[in-house]
Amino acid sequence: MKKLLIAALMAVVIQFTFTGFTHAQLLTSIPSGGNKKASVTEMIGITDVTINYSRPHVNKRDGHIWGELVYNGYADLGFGTSKAAPWRAGANENTTIEFSTDVKVEGQPLAAGKYGFFIAYGADESTLIFSKNATSWGSFFYNQAEDVLRVKVKPVPAATSVEWLKYEFADQTPTSAVIELQWEKLVIPFKVDVDLPATQLAVFRKELRTNKGFNWESWEQAAAFCAQNKTNLEEGLLWADTATSVNFGGNQVFQTWKTKAAILSDLGRSAEATATMKTALPFADVNDLYFYGKSLIAENRGQEALEVFKLDYQKHPDEFLTNTGMARGYMAVGDNKKALPYALKAQKQVVGKINKDTIDKMVATLQAAK
Repeated sequence: MKKLLIAALMAVVIQFTFTGFTHAQLLTSIPSGGNKKASVTEMIGITDVTINYSRPHVNKRDGHIWGELVYNGYADLGFGTSKAAPWRAGANENTTIEFSTDVKVEGQPLAAGKYGFFIAYGADESTLIFSKNATSWGSFFYNQAEDVLRVKVKPVPAATSVEWLKYEFADQTPTSAVIELQWEKLVIPFKVDVDLPATQLAVFRKELRTNKGFNWESWEQAAAFCAQNKTNLEEGLLWADTATSVNFGGNQVFQTWKTKAAILSDLGRSAEATATMKTALPFADVNDLYFYGKSLIAENRGQEALEVFKLDYQKHPDEFLTNTGMARGYMAVGDNKKALPYALKAQKQVVGKINKDTIDKMVATLQAAK
């Protein structure tokens, strides 16, 4: 009887022990099936795009991936609740894709957020599915009712065979990229576009309300973006007014006033823009004046450029940059005779091959004209 009691107690202990193991966390090891876990993040404009996925490999199954291992369309996987599950676009856990701002995928709008990413594969046309369920395992519990967006794309042959599935960002521009799923001898591409001005302005509005808004540089940066992109000009002017205010010290900075003048000019308020630039000039250094003069020449405002170069020369006489500026200014108004002496002085002061080549060419042009 005693032996039977001991045996029974041991059985209970063993059962309890193995039950505990069943619910315990397993030790760290390589992912199931040897499928490598991976993550890729890149910026499109100022939008972070992050893809988390597991990388299956071909493993000598060439010619048996697409349409076989990756089944066509939807399938009953024999587990979970889904009777029509798309491919998980990777291995193990479902693939997720996250956008830090609103985007467009193949021209269709998709809000900022994290999505489960699935593909209903077809050789001629595949359906990409972005699901609000980004936490399930694989596609065993896929529910069409959780779809946020579906787009159709055409798979294309790969230039070279890719052993381990991967996601790459291709054909990148400042506002778009083509994300490519590459595996074996096939690429499934989809284009993502961002509205850079809108997303950038939204970030500016948010950050200018933080500690970043306690310096003139931040307000000038936001205003300059508006001027450079000729967008959001009325609000940009308010930002420029803040940048040039006495509160943050930008009232004695050439760049803040120059940015404000650019916005006023874009708004068609030319007289105010001219007056603002007159306010800016006393705060300009030798480089500010030189490059501002060059910009005026590019706008075919030669006489104004000459006046700026003269001011620069008065403040910084007989320097390489101001001699060069005077030469450029007189050339801009067609007075090559007065331009040549300044160019010759600059030629003697020049440092660096690029500058030397530029001045030598200028002198040669002026001498030929003479």
